[in-house]
Amino acid sequence: MPMPELRKQWRDLFQTDPPPYNRRHLENRIAYRLQELHFGGLRPETRRRLEILGEQYDSKNVATRRIRHDATLIAGTRLLREWQGVEQIVTVTADGFEWQGWPYKSLSAIARAITGTRWNGWGFFGLKNHRGRR
Repeated sequence: MPMPELRKQWRDLFQTDPPPYNRRHLENRIAYRLQELHFGGLRPETRRRLEILGEQYDSKNVATRRIRHDATLIAGTRLLREWQGVEQIVTVTADGFEWQGWPYKSLSAIARAITGTRWNGWGFFGLKNHRGRR
């Protein structure tokens, strides 16, 4: 669909002018909106959960914000890291992590088991950028 038609469809669906983003963004948002109209929006439980997460994100309380960092890894997520030519796969579980069929409470413990030395687990698995933020 040409961009003028995409912009027109945006106006029809959202009753606003489209943002000045690229084609891919407009296509994705329009597709999501069409699905939302056809299948319904988010469930009330999901909306409540998102509101709670938003409040934690905006919180001035440092302890509350730290809780959010641990919640960024969703159970079932698989973390991959190649170490000395061997691919290491860690699965996030509801109460920690699993590596090679064994449960672990922290990524640092897994990194130590893999390397034999102390590592920051978040850094070892590439979950921290160079400035230390997750």
